[in-house]
Amino acid sequence: MDPYRASKVADQTSVLTDDQAREVDALVAGKIATRDATSVRRLVNRTVARVDPDGYARRCEERRRGRSVQLCHEDDGMATLYAYLPAGIAATIYTRVDRVARRLRSRGEERTLDELRADVFSDLCLGVARPVEPPRAEVFVYLDFLTWTGLRNESAELAGHGPIPADLAREIAANATIRRVITDPMTGTPIDVGRHRYRPSAATKDLVQVGDRECRVPGCHRPVQACDLDHVDPWAQGGGTDSGNLCGLCRRDHRLKDEPGWHHRMSETGVLEITTPAGRTYRSQPEPLTTAA
Repeated sequence: MDPYRASKVADQTSVLTDDQAREVDALVAGKIATRDATSVRRLVNRTVARVDPDGYARRCEERRRGRSVQLCHEDDGMATLYAYLPAGIAATIYTRVDRVARRLRSRGEERTLDELRADVFSDLCLGVARPVEPPRAEVFVYLDFLTWTGLRNESAELAGHGPIPADLAREIAANATIRRVITDPMTGTPIDVGRHRYRPSAATKDLVQVGDRECRVPGCHRPVQACDLDHVDPWAQGGGTDSGNLCGLCRRDHRLKDEPGWHHRMSETGVLEITTPAGRTYRSQPEPLTTAA
């Protein structure tokens, strides 16, 4: 590995004991050779949370006490407002602002989506306009049943962010809609999603979204619920509408897929292979939803 990617392993494991660091090393070995630095950091961070859940929860609580808002003045009459917040709160705020902005955009607004997000955020903070929708937003948290019931404290996963402590996941789940997900006990891969609807298309969509959780392009971590479901083998060319041929792609990466020179292929084991116009191939496979037996 190059030193920069190796530093992402060293930085994340520096808080562990030697034995815990060796355990993390064994779990990530063989998974990081083709990943970019951001993906390496996220993988190692997720593994650290699994190996040392109590320490991870303690470190999250220490960071939580450091939450703050900062104002940095920029040039040409602009300024940047930073809010350092717990991940669940920050994701909820952004999701709500994004939803309102997209709703306004669909009504023929001439402002760009970024401009709309900035204006919606400003209006909601200043209270100068009534919200377009009730104060509600969706975040997607995945936690195992025993952690949900309090029988153990495995870290959960916040879509688009990564691992969060068990206590925070249970706090979010206390006021959330709960959906059952069945995973393969040997691999931890989702194989079925509890549902109240019988339309096959909706069931397939649910299963693909739970399996992917984020955009499948390496380095993109947009939650899959804000992405398009794309046929890897185009439907017009005989590609099936099933979980083996569907994957989540954000709108930008979905459009890029259709540009000349880009090729996507899904293997039988669910590995998405992306070949660029330069001839380089990148592989993407979501981590198991639960710890494999």
